[in-house]
Amino acid sequence: MWAIIWIIVIGFIAGLLARALKPGDNKLGFIMTAVLGVAGSFLANFIGQSLGWYKAGDSAGFAASVVGAILLLVIYGFVQTKAAGADKG
Repeated sequence: MWAIIWIIVIGFIAGLLARALKPGDNKLGFIMTAVLGVAGSFLANFIGQSLGWYKAGDSAGFAASVVGAILLLVIYGFVQTKAAGADKG
C-alpha cells in the first residue's frame, strides 16, 4: 500500500518539475500532473530497458522520470496543436 502512495507522490513531484521545465501553457490539474509523472517514469523505464540502460526489474531514476514526463508533455502539445488546427480547418 505504501509503495503505491510513494509512486503517486514521486510521480506528482516529477510531473510538477516537468511542467515547470517545459515552456508553454500546460493546463493540467492535480490528478493529471500525478498521472503525467507516473507515466513519464514508465516511459523512461521502458526506453531505458530497450536501450540496455536498465536491467529487467530495475526502475528509472527520478531525473529519468522527469525527462519521460517532459517527453509526454511535448507529445501532448503536438496532439493538442493538431486537434486545434483540425477544428479550424
